[in-house]
Amino acid sequence: MIKGRVHSIETFGTVDGPGIRFIVFMQGCPLKCKYCHNRDTWDAKGGKEYTTDELITEVLKYSSYMKFSGGGLTVSGGEATLQPEFVAELFAKAKKNGIHTCLDTSGFVDIDKIDPILDNTDLVLLDLKHMIDDKAKDLTGVTIQKTLKLAKHLDERNIPVWIRHVLVPGITDDRENLEALGKFVSTLNNVDRLELLPYHTIGVHKWESMGIEYELKGVPDATPEDIKKASQVLKEFGVEVFNK
Repeated sequence: MIKGRVHSIETFGTVDGPGIRFIVFMQGCPLKCKYCHNRDTWDAKGGKEYTTDELITEVLKYSSYMKFSGGGLTVSGGEATLQPEFVAELFAKAKKNGIHTCLDTSGFVDIDKIDPILDNTDLVLLDLKHMIDDKAKDLTGVTIQKTLKLAKHLDERNIPVWIRHVLVPGITDDRENLEALGKFVSTLNNVDRLELLPYHTIGVHKWESMGIEYELKGVPDATPEDIKKASQVLKEFGVEVFNK
């Protein structure tokens, strides 16, 4: 039986997909996002080993909450697709038990690796980090091209998507980036919502506890006004921002 390395579990999540979610945070991530609030998930050798049966047993304990709220299982990270066979098996077992499945991903994955996961995925939360390649690489360590390719593939497969974009003052809030985001999202037919997530510094303590310097020191938290201004740019391309 396949085993996966899991960083942590949240049994009552309410923001990573519809309804009440059982969230599995997978261990390991190929990106190096400067604003990452889960810095301790990067090391692929960390976390705790689970079998898919062990996780499904835990998930089913909360099935009544999921059914009542329209919730389900979300697999996040780290980067969930770094352990594709494990997640594919977990989602297949979830669907056999009538559980809604949601994949939270950066999209930095080859299509052939993610397709077996998508066969049993009801919703994808896709994080578009930065639309300008060189700036994306500076911010995350990789370009945005694989993510854009996946977004188009999800559209072709007609898999519902929630686009997420972290608004970082002075980094992702410039008009060039927002216009590129609006233009791209407007070409997709499977986007149920776009969320602008305000940058915050809540996770800085994790970097400090690991003795690692936080690279975005001095960058202020994004304000409601910042979100409003960015939303107005996206609206020019017919893209409405989801407000919680």
